[in-house]
Amino acid sequence: MPKILLIEDNEMNRDMLSRRLTRKGYEVDMAVDGQEGIDKVMSNRPALILLDMSLPVKDGWTVARELKADAELGAIPIIALTAHAMEGDRQKAIDAGCDDYDTKPVELKRLLGKIEALL
Repeated sequence: MPKILLIEDNEMNRDMLSRRLTRKGYEVDMAVDGQEGIDKVMSNRPALILLDMSLPVKDGWTVARELKADAELGAIPIIALTAHAMEGDRQKAIDAGCDDYDTKPVELKRLLGKIEALL
């Protein structure tokens, strides 16, 4: 069962997404800020990262750049999750190192398709 790390500071989003992903057969680990997310990636090596871009401590763009710059961690796929749906935001996330991008509120079927494509 693939392990997904959900880096999300909003408790309602964490709870909803983690329960729905667990029901779909994924093991879900969580972090509430960017630095905790980096620490968990280093210690737990998830198969995929769901990364909120608006995080405390370190924002998602910084987290993505730091992870992708690491020789070992850079291969882990990252899907940016953001309420920012302005023109250019998707490209900004991709430029930071994210492998894909999805908007909030999350549509589970669409997100699952992106997760499966990257795993």
